Amino acid sequence: MNGKEVMSETESYLERARGLVDAVSRQVEAIQEAADWFASSILKGRVVHLFGSGHSRIMVEEMWPRYGSFPGFHPIVELSLTFHNNVVGANGQRQAMFLENTSGLADRILRNFTVNEEDAALVISSSGCNMVPIEIAEGFQARGVKVVAMVSRQHSEASTSRHPQGKKLQDFADLVLDTGAPVGDAMVSIEGLETPVAPGSTVGGCLIINAIKAEVARRLVAAGAPPSVLTAGVLVGAERAAELFESAYDEHAARLRGLYQFDLGGAISA
Repeated sequence: MNGKEVMSETESYLERARGLVDAVSRQVEAIQEAADWFASSILKGRVVHLFGSGHSRIMVEEMWPRYGSFPGFHPIVELSLTFHNNVVGANGQRQAMFLENTSGLADRILRNFTVNEEDAALVISSSGCNMVPIEIAEGFQARGVKVVAMVSRQHSEASTSRHPQGKKLQDFADLVLDTGAPVGDAMVSIEGLETPVAPGSTVGGCLIINAIKAEVARRLVAAGAPPSVLTAGVLVGAERAAELFESAYDEHAARLRGLYQFDLGGAISA
């Protein structure tokens, strides 16, 4: 060992995770720009659409709803693309991975919502190469929506897109954020094991999500529209926590009503 102390797998992973913090730290200006767009949509009474297939769903749910988050975001979670716990059999992972590369599915998803140019969107895909996230971003841009893409840039650049023209998610984005994860995502190599383990894109992605969340909150407060933040009773007391939850959920429902209004020859159907 030449007198060198060998790091444990835990230490190795944590060292790589510190690198993800550094990667996100280099994107402060881009994160602030995304927050500007998102706050603008929320202040106009509209929403920030969130989409991710596969494990990118984790980032969608990290943004809203959970403690320390607030309304103004619209999570689009398609269970056929994200329901992993069965693994095999009905609703299994094979089907989900097949469906996330099915062209046209994104259009069917977006057909459910009335989207306009006052909205913003965050689309997450570690590889940036699967069809549904790419076409979701393309669909948002076609509707005049500013799109922020979150990818693992090194992994994406090394990967092959399923898009017929070779386009990737970042080709349909107005701004790109990088989780900092390496090619292949997994970050720990173990002697005697052929391939690495312990992915990092979720760590980098959640850092970005919560940085954006904090930046948006500051902008809402500065504009005189402080958000109703889902907050634990241990911080504010059970009664106030319940008030905040009800207020936040009511606001979310009110914002979503506008997404389900369609002009059907003069008639409005909700």
